Amino acid sequence: MSLFIVGLDITIVNIALPSLRVDLDSSVSGLQWVIDAYSLVLASLLVLSGSTADRVGRRRVFQIGLALFTLGSLACSLAPSLGWLIAFRALQAVGGSMLNPVAMSIITNTFTEPRERARAIGVWGGVVGLSMAAGPLLGGVLVAGLGWRSIFWVNVPVGVAAIVLAALFVPESRAAEPRGLDPVGQVLVLVTLASVTFGIIEGPNAGWASPLILGCFAVGAAALATLIPYENRRAQPLLDLNVFRSVPFSGATLIAVCAFGGLGGFLFLNAIYLQDVRGLSALQAGLYTLPMALTTAVIAPLSGRIVGARGPRLPLILAGAGIALAMIPLSRLAADTPVWVLAVSYVLFGFGFGMVNAPITNTAVSGMPRAQAGVAAAIASTSRQVGSSLGVAVIGAVVASGLGSDTALRFAVASHPAWWIIFVCGVAILTLGLVTTTARARATAARVEAPEPVAAAI
Repeated sequence: MSLFIVGLDITIVNIALPSLRVDLDSSVSGLQWVIDAYSLVLASLLVLSGSTADRVGRRRVFQIGLALFTLGSLACSLAPSLGWLIAFRALQAVGGSMLNPVAMSIITNTFTEPRERARAIGVWGGVVGLSMAAGPLLGGVLVAGLGWRSIFWVNVPVGVAAIVLAALFVPESRAAEPRGLDPVGQVLVLVTLASVTFGIIEGPNAGWASPLILGCFAVGAAALATLIPYENRRAQPLLDLNVFRSVPFSGATLIAVCAFGGLGGFLFLNAIYLQDVRGLSALQAGLYTLPMALTTAVIAPLSGRIVGARGPRLPLILAGAGIALAMIPLSRLAADTPVWVLAVSYVLFGFGFGMVNAPITNTAVSGMPRAQAGVAAAIASTSRQVGSSLGVAVIGAVVASGLGSDTALRFAVASHPAWWIIFVCGVAILTLGLVTTTARARATAARVEAPEPVAAAI
């Protein structure tokens, strides 16, 4: 249920973007912040939430996260202006950071046999597809009938029910040797992500060579340059950089960035194109997007079964190929592109994205001790949110740079370079899937999974 409301939030908010822009008089960059305020805060806090859950109790942190996410959703529905909506989206994200990694660590500690765990993760991935399938249609109905504020009401009853069900059915668990707090590392992660994302989103408006934008990138680079050696010196770092010596783990992280960057950009572009360029209502736009979401819902559990039976290589190859092929027709997008062309692209993208989630998650959690399951799942989830933030920021900036005074008229043409960026993401997924699943790559994972005694204690 926690994954359902978080996944629902992805597609349901994107469907509402054109209505938000009119009602709150927002620019393209303002719409980007509605999405990225959530994913940015989420990415910054996921590792902290995962390690905190390992230390103080996974069910407790999970329920606190549900409560904050539910309250944040209610606050979003009451937001009087764009600034307040962005602030309340950040509150939502604080709660959301306590949901997915903590729920995944509960699953990881419940399903200890690799094949069962892979299948459970496949079901988990299927919920992503189910929520994404429900999002466009439900969002379209709500926006058309009750306005954009109603899309946030959906989370309230589901969140309350999940809090009650967690109290009844989820046993409390925590790590035997939990990790300590790392406030300096946490601040450096937040500064790195926030400054770079701000620079990318505001670059088209402020000017790429302006002191503000150059200063943002300089601050981000300095924070990252400080973060890496600082974390390497700590006995219990926020980000255990040693795990990145595993080629499959590092590959899964990069694949997640590419896949969710592509997803974030795809949903952002598609919602604006269907409603502003083609003149569809929110409900019609949701119906157009439904083939992509339904395909993801069907393919995601199948991907989990393939990972459990044959490993991650085949799903990653199919994922990259599906995403890349889906972008070729969209790279020539026009206001009158035939509906059947859009449908083919949506199905291909849904197939590719449905294939990618299970191998990412399974690779990330399989090579880590169960005592640090929250941290492992949090790193995997962080890479997803970093990808989503960068995808919306970069692709939105590319489109904004190509827009003239008539946004609706120019949008389709201005989006062409953005679709090629997502094509490159698909090719990268396919390539990384081949490179990181070789016998030599798996050997590096085995060395990290069975570390020296001192490292294991750390």
